[in-house]
Amino acid sequence: MVNKSIIILAAGAGTRMKSKLPKVLHKISGKPMLYYSIKEALELSDDVTVVLFHQAQKVQQQMEKFFDGINYVIQDHENYPGTGGAVMGITPKYEKVLVLNGDMPLIQADELKKFDLDATIVMSVLELQNADGYGRVIIENGNVKKIVEQKDASQSELAVTTANAGIYQFDTKFLLESLPKLSNNNAQKEYYITDLVEMAINQGKVLKPLIVNEENFKGVNSKLDLSEAEVIHQNRIKREFLKQGVIMRLPDTIYIEEGVIIEGESIIENGVSLLGNSKIVNSHIKTNTVIEDAILIDSDAGPMARVRPGSEIIGTHLGNFVETKKAKLNGVKAGHLTYLGDCEIDEGTNIGCGTITCNYDGINKHKTIIGKNVFVGSDTQFVAPVNIEDDVLIGAGSTVTGDVKKGELYLTRSKAKKIDGYFYKHFGNKK
Repeated sequence: MVNKSIIILAAGAGTRMKSKLPKVLHKISGKPMLYYSIKEALELSDDVTVVLFHQAQKVQQQMEKFFDGINYVIQDHENYPGTGGAVMGITPKYEKVLVLNGDMPLIQADELKKFDLDATIVMSVLELQNADGYGRVIIENGNVKKIVEQKDASQSELAVTTANAGIYQFDTKFLLESLPKLSNNNAQKEYYITDLVEMAINQGKVLKPLIVNEENFKGVNSKLDLSEAEVIHQNRIKREFLKQGVIMRLPDTIYIEEGVIIEGESIIENGVSLLGNSKIVNSHIKTNTVIEDAILIDSDAGPMARVRPGSEIIGTHLGNFVETKKAKLNGVKAGHLTYLGDCEIDEGTNIGCGTITCNYDGINKHKTIIGKNVFVGSDTQFVAPVNIEDDVLIGAGSTVTGDVKKGELYLTRSKAKKIDGYFYKHFGNKK
């Protein structure tokens, strides 16, 4: 771990997102944007500070679901607005401090390690074909000599295609000495972190540019940016699984969230969504199936199945339009059109089409337990709580309201009745 402190700026409202949700809590691949900045920062440092202001409590609560040991500070936005004001009042633990943005979810620790250069300020820069809209960075003899906003640039400076990427590493001593000297004498009346760069240049300090990958440093300021960043992140996730030997049919149609695990000889077909902390091992997930916070081992699911949170599916076949929730299935066949919720079903059991575990009484959820080698006929309802022992046969169309002992046949069908000529009595003779 590198001996540097990290400050992550996450105070902004993000008005261009056009949302009541704080910008840094908008999700990419199932996790808030800020999650990724913190995750990568923790690869480098044990001194990570997140600066908050807009809906600070909400942002902090969300991040505390994922991380421990993070320092949270509230920016004095009323008196010290702006990026420079955001880092005021923080005392970094180490001699170097890296300042990141919470709206750069594609940042990667391996690239952040490259900031470890001998300079008062290391400044990230992009080498662009067209730098229109960016602040320009003027470099001479390998050092930063000037930064200039586009509106203030001369014609020769506008021709420069080296742009400011917005991430900085500071010598901590310089940062702490310089922050009190910042001024808000500008149109926005804000304190800018970029003024520290100009201050260091005027003092003759060494400022090194670090050329970085434009994709990794992509900022998210709108819903369009968010969607573009998610496509990039999804491609990264799927590329890693493909390298590990997972087969994917039409990968561009598959959605896999951060936290999903896929192992062994697994096949993921087109249109599949793998959500939350799902784990797929040696399994075949067929077209348009959704797996959420569930485990599948040596199983297949779909097409168009839904495996909901808390399900553990082992050695099992789930066919089309089968839904499970908190279901522990071991060696089971459920071919189609079935709901299995809050249940445990053991090996050798066959679940007929249209079977339902009636697990909810309007107030509480109840459990259905089905043993080994049970044959469940089509259109069966298990009114939980019920316990079905091994080697049981449930007749089609049954409503099971009590326990069934080993070896029994359970039937609730009423005796068939035929009434001759009733059609004509009901509808009349249509001839």
